[in-house]
Amino acid sequence: MLDVELMKALASDKRLLILEWLRDPVRHFPPQRDGDLVDDGVCSLYIAQKLGVSQPTCGEHLRVLAQAGLVRGKKIKQWVFYQRDEERIAQAKEQLSSEW
Repeated sequence: MLDVELMKALASDKRLLILEWLRDPVRHFPPQRDGDLVDDGVCSLYIAQKLGVSQPTCGEHLRVLAQAGLVRGKKIKQWVFYQRDEERIAQAKEQLSSEW
């Protein structure tokens, strides 16, 4: 049975976009002053700007993705940087393909 958190995370076009962008952060985001795009992840500010939503709205999308285990947040100074959890994403893909 598919877990509810995973289904909730995948039910939004915006969250799917975030996952797509985080797959190749160097291609989709500008260089950051703090935190390396690949090693540390992408600052939530950049994600909100690219998504065209407010910080709180973006934060909610990222929270749902994190609850499903699809992204991880890392705090650097006062910012939180997000990157994909590739192991969990692979598990989710396997789970989805076996359910259908």
